[in-house]
Amino acid sequence: MLPPFDPVGRLPDGEYEADWQEIVERFGWNERRRRLLDGLAEAIDLLVAAGCKRVWLNGSFVTAKDEPADFDACWDTDGVDLEVLDPLLLDLSGGRVSQKQRFGGELFPNVVETGSGLSFAEFFRNDRDTGRKGIVVLRIGETP
Repeated sequence: MLPPFDPVGRLPDGEYEADWQEIVERFGWNERRRRLLDGLAEAIDLLVAAGCKRVWLNGSFVTAKDEPADFDACWDTDGVDLEVLDPLLLDLSGGRVSQKQRFGGELFPNVVETGSGLSFAEFFRNDRDTGRKGIVVLRIGETP
């Protein structure tokens, strides 16, 4: 379950599991956010087809901001068949412009972020203003 936003409109420090319906209900309150959710859903479908089981969501999309520019996400590489994976999900060139155009956000494999030495899921929890923040973990491709 997702906790309330903190006083600055972010999730409190931690990783919070949510299912797709909870994400839609919590973060899809306006047209802009619903468009971003549509793009995220398309990316998730491609990840599921390649065997991905988990995605972490970050950025202004998982805050109280009314008009986030995009979403940030990283995906679990365990069990992913790279032969099946859409190559766009591995294209991190040019500021991920191709991903942003197609999906509305950026998706990184959960590998080590070179600047920090942390996995992207852990790196996402760092915030330049408040120190640490919360992120959302979405389990995908699993039957209940």
